[in-house]
Order: sequence, then C-alpha cells, then structure tokens
Amino acid sequence: MSFISIQESTTLPSRNPRGHELLYVLIVVPLLRSTETYHPKDRGKAQDYIELHDQVQTSVTLLDNLESFLATFQKDLAAVAGQISELQDRSKDIDSRLKTRKRIEKPLSSLLSEITVPPLLTTTILDTNVGDPWLDAITDFERRLSTSKARTRVKAARDLGDVMEGLRIVAATKLRAFFLALFQPIRTSVTTNMQVIQTSVLLKYSPLFGFLQRHAPAVAAELQRAYVGAARLYYETGFRRYARILGVIKVRSSIEKSEPLVNIQGDPNINLDRLQHAKIDGPGVTLAYMADDKTYKEHVEALLRSLLLVFMDNATAEYTFISTFFSAQKVQPPTELLAPAPPSAVLSPDGGTFTEMHSPLESEFSAIRPLSSTTPGLGGFVSFVAKSKEEQAAIDAIWKQVMDPVMEYINLFVRSTLDPIPPVIPLLTMIRLAEDVVAEIQRRHSPPAETYVFGLSLQMWPVFQKGVTEHVESIKKLADGGSSSYFIRASTTTTDAKVESICAQYAVIFNSFVYLTNNENENMIFSNLLRLRQEVARLVILHTAQVSDTLTKAKEQSKFYGILLQGLSKGTHHTAHLKLQQEIAHWAYLEEETKRKIVSAGQSRQGR
Repeated sequence: MSFISIQESTTLPSRNPRGHELLYVLIVVPLLRSTETYHPKDRGKAQDYIELHDQVQTSVTLLDNLESFLATFQKDLAAVAGQISELQDRSKDIDSRLKTRKRIEKPLSSLLSEITVPPLLTTTILDTNVGDPWLDAITDFERRLSTSKARTRVKAARDLGDVMEGLRIVAATKLRAFFLALFQPIRTSVTTNMQVIQTSVLLKYSPLFGFLQRHAPAVAAELQRAYVGAARLYYETGFRRYARILGVIKVRSSIEKSEPLVNIQGDPNINLDRLQHAKIDGPGVTLAYMADDKTYKEHVEALLRSLLLVFMDNATAEYTFISTFFSAQKVQPPTELLAPAPPSAVLSPDGGTFTEMHSPLESEFSAIRPLSSTTPGLGGFVSFVAKSKEEQAAIDAIWKQVMDPVMEYINLFVRSTLDPIPPVIPLLTMIRLAEDVVAEIQRRHSPPAETYVFGLSLQMWPVFQKGVTEHVESIKKLADGGSSSYFIRASTTTTDAKVESICAQYAVIFNSFVYLTNNENENMIFSNLLRLRQEVARLVILHTAQVSDTLTKAKEQSKFYGILLQGLSKGTHHTAHLKLQQEIAHWAYLEEETKRKIVSAGQSRQGR
C-alpha cells in the first residue's frame, strides 16, 4: 500500500473536539504515517489501533445517545413526578369529598325516607278500610307528615306538601266514619257491653283518635260529641231502668220509718246481716231480673248499696276510659299497646258484667279486684299520670256530660230513701256505705265521682243527726213526764217494761254504732251516743225515784244496769273497741255502786 493511499484512507473525519480525538491525533496518526518505515508487524498494530479507534468512537456515540436518552428520561421523570403529585392532590380532594358525602349520606337518606311516601303506605290509606294495619300506617304517616311540615325549606318537602295534605284529608274522613260506626252499638242498645267496646276496641284504636286530635281537631271534637251523646243515652237508659226496678222492690218491702226510741218495740239483738251492707265487700247486690220474683224484698240500705256499687263500677270505668281516650296526646303514641289484663266482673245496671280493673276487695258480686299503685285502668291499659288543671277540668266536664242523668236518678232514689226518715241504724249504715264507696273511688282516681258520692253522704248526716236528736228528746220527754196536759202525761208514764225496752234498744244502737265506726275519735257518733247515755241514765234514776224504799230502788237500778251490760256484751265482734270498753266500764261502775247500796241497805235493815 502506498503512502498516498494510506494517507487518503486515514483522513480524519469531522468530529466534535473530544479527548478521544486528541488521543487519535497524537498516537494513531503518527503511526500511520510511519508505516513505510516500520516492520509489517507494526502495520498490523496500526490496524488494530484503527479498529480500536472505531470501537471507541462507536462507544462514544452510544454514550452520547445514552446521555441524550438519560437527559430526555430525566425530563420525562420530572414531568411524571409532577403528574403524580397532581394526582395525589386530586386523590386527597376526592377522598375529602367522599368523606363529606358519607357524613351527609345517612341524614340525607333519612330525610328522603321521611319526606317521601312509600307506595304501600299510600295504598293502605287510599284503598283499604280502617283496621289493624292502620295502626302502624298512621303512625308512619304522621311521622312523615310532621317531618314534611318541619322541612318547609326543603324543596322536595314543599313539592310533596299537597300529596301529604290529600292523604291527611282522606285518612281523617275514613277515621271519622270508622269511629262513628263503633259508637253506633252504644247508642242503639243498652245491652251492649260498654266496657268491652272501650277496652277491646276503642282503646286499641286510640292512636288513630290521637292522630285526629293533632291533625284534624275539628273531626276529633265531632267524634267526642258523638261519643258523649251515645254514652249518655246508654247510661241514662240503663240506670233509669235499674233505679225504677229498685224503687219497685223498695215499695214492695216494708218501709221502715224512724220512730222515737221510747216507741221502738223491736228485736233487742244487733242485726249483723244488715250491718254488712255498710261496706263494699259484703253481700251480693240486687240484680234487675230479681224483681221478677214478686216475693223478693230487700232492706233500703241493701238497695242503696246495689245502686251505689253499680254506679261506682261504671262511673270509675268511664272516667278511666275518658281520661285515657280523650286526653290531649301531645306526643306521638307508641305503635305497640300493652296487652290487656285478665278481665274481671263489673256490675252493669242490667245485671250483666263489664270488663274493668278493681280495687283489692272481694265480694259475692265481683271477683278479686287487684289494686294498682297507679290508676286502675281499663284492662290495664293506662296508669294515672298527673295532668294540668285545664286538661283535668276538660276530662271532668266530659265525664259529667255523660253521667249527669245517672247522678240525677241516684239523687231521686236517695231522696226517696230519706223520706220518710229511716231508723238511725240503717241510716248510719248507708252513710258508712257512701264513705266506703268514696274511699274506693278515690283509690281508682275518679275525682268527680268521688265528689258526687261524698255529697250524698253529706246529705245524710243532717238527717241522721235529726233522728238521734229525736231519740234523745223522746227519752228526755218520757223521763220528765211530758207536758202538763193530763192526756200527754198519761201517755208518757214510765213502766218497768218500757224502761227495760229502752235500755235494750240503747244497747242495740250503741253496739251497731260501734260496729259501724272504726275511728274511736269520731265526734259526730260518740257525742250523740253520750247524749243518749245521759238521758237513759237519767231515765233510770227518775223512774226508780218513784220507789221510796232504798233497797227496792237499788235493786231496780241494778236490774236496769244489768240489762244494759248484758246488751252491750253480746251480739258484736268489736269487744276490743275502746268506746265499747269504756261504755261497759261506765255501766259496770253504776251497777257496782247499786250493789253496794243494796248491801248497805240490807245491813241497815238487819241492824234494826
């Protein structure tokens, strides 16, 4: 190879000034130029150097490309990092929005659930008759209706307002017809079991009436008037018939009149059977069908007891129902009602039985009546809750509207029992009966009924006082010998038999009064008995004063005191009564004094 050819073949290519080109110029080019003077081995080395140079150049090119790639990759990586940062920010924003939406998801879902009306609820109100399904449906609808009215700022709630109002009108219309139909049997037949309708039907649907009170007050007021009219007619008819039947029995029985003690010629023994009528827990009452027996008779206190017990059961049951059903329900009623308690017998004017809770007493006319620490409710539905004066007055007014005719018939019957005035023992029996009824009504929490029966007892007390005063004056008149008129004096002459009868009747009166009086400090009773005792003791003294012989006089007094002690000590289970013990001690002391006089008089005669 010639130098020129080598020279030409070794022409330097155009390159960028790098360290490798400097190496090429300094080492390789001189070697190429000196190839003519070097050994062929040197030429081979030169060729190797050229190849090495090409390889180096190729590597440099690759490195340049790699450098460019890395530079581009770094730019792309920076761009990706920016995008990742942006995505992270967007992810945080989305996560925050998600949490916010989760927080409002439940309230929003609840709001939508409350202001919307499910198709099933709409169908129940529009297309079905009132029944058990309406209890839950009306409760649900009322909750949605109240929410819709409270959410007037929500457009969806405003949009549904017309739908809600339409459903309210439909519900009120159907409920009005439903309750009027329930009241109809009460109005049309006195044999209808009022308490069964109240406890098993009306109280069951009381939440529906509460809905009307809150959302259709005009309809609720109309239904209240309808019930009052039906119940008033029901009780008026029943008690009119019952009072008339008792009046027939009273006329059929021998009418007892109050007579002065000096004229009484009765059994000198206390009649415990008749005294049993002074309490609720006593003999069976007179039922209407018993009047069909023409021979059936009953004492006046027994007839009054029957009338008052029938009134007590019905009046307290009615008051409990009214205070439960018609009381203003300010809160939404619960969807589940308490299960009714087992029914017990309650008296009705026609001799049937009603379902109602009683106080803890037992008698022949009713089963055991459990007393609740709260108000005895109808079938155990409700217990007493304190009410405002206005609400209490409203409930009392409704009750009086229903029971006014009944109380008038009872007033007429009571007036008939007091005219003519009955003997003081039956009269006090009736007073104690009224007081026991008042106590029982008070336990059942029926204030207007309690006030009414208490008024009846107040009417009897003056009559009782008049009867006792008549006894006192008759004994006093007998002891004083009466008027100065010859005929009057003759008619009031005392005899041993008459004084013995008066002493025996006094013991009967005293034992009967003690039996009927648990309170040892009752002044009305024992002050009158003290007056009687003083006159009886005075009568014994004045009667025996007619005997001039001291021994005979003492024996006569001892005989009368013995009759008194014997009468006071028998025929009663109240021997532990303080007043009875004091009375026995008083006459025993007088008897002991007369015995001393007898002994003293006997010794004086023997000394002569």
